[in-house]
Amino acid sequence: MRSSDVLEIAVDALEELKAKDMRVLDVGKMTAVTDYMVVASGTSERHVRSMADRVVEAAKASGHPPLGLEGTESGEWVLVDLQDVVVHIMQPRIRDFYKLENLWEMGTDSTGTDAR
Repeated sequence: MRSSDVLEIAVDALEELKAKDMRVLDVGKMTAVTDYMVVASGTSERHVRSMADRVVEAAKASGHPPLGLEGTESGEWVLVDLQDVVVHIMQPRIRDFYKLENLWEMGTDSTGTDAR
């Protein structure tokens, strides 16, 4: 499965559960770890966990199960590792504190959800 296909699965799952302020970062030229990072916000611990669960379900259904899942206990920041796509789902205050996308945006083609 191409990384762009995995990206579409993740973005669709997040959109389905009304992810807030989603950003897609094309980091393939900056790291060998992954091709894309997706950063999105949830409105509560429950919302963050639900979105992560939906991404995992969608990935498994497509035959591309995640390599890892971290942070579901707290629901403040959940990471779903789909190998070619790493999904970060955070509560707004955590996202604002870490400013994760700012670390990767310099020199990348960063887009919103409509630029797949």
